[in-house]
Amino acid sequence: MNLKEELFKQCEAFVNKRLQNVEEVISSNQKALQSETKSSAGDKHETGRAMLQLEMEKAGQQLAGISQMKEILNRIDVSKQSKNVHLGSIIFTEKANYFLSISTGKLTAFDKDFFAISVSSPIGKLLLGKQENESFNFNGNSIKILKIQ
Repeated sequence: MNLKEELFKQCEAFVNKRLQNVEEVISSNQKALQSETKSSAGDKHETGRAMLQLEMEKAGQQLAGISQMKEILNRIDVSKQSKNVHLGSIIFTEKANYFLSISTGKLTAFDKDFFAISVSSPIGKLLLGKQENESFNFNGNSIKILKIQ
C-alpha cells in the first residue's frame, strides 16, 4: 500500500467512526424519546422531550456533515498524479506535510506526520493549484512546497 492509499484509508476510518458514533447517539435518543412518551410527568416531561429533540437535530446536522465528507472522499482518485496541488494531493513543505482531503487533523503514515485538511480550510485554499518549489504565506510565514505527490 502506498502513502496516499494509507492516508486515504485513515480518512475513511475517521468518517466511519464518526458515523458510528452519531448513529449510536440517534439510536439511544430514539429509545429515550420512546420511554419519555410512556412516562408523563408534566413540565419535567416536556423539558426532557425538548432536550432530546435538540440532541436529535444536532445529530442530524452531524450526519449531513459526515455524508459531505464521504462525497469528498469519493471524488479523490488515489492514483492521480499532478504537478499542481489538487484534491487528493500530498504536499510536503518546509514546515509540515498535508493531505488535501477532509479535515481530520493529524495522521501518521510510514513514520511521518500529515495534516489531513480540506480544500475549504484557510491553508487548503492557499495550497490549491500551487506547484513544487512555490511558496505561500500563512500566518505571516513564508512556506515553501518541497514535493507534491
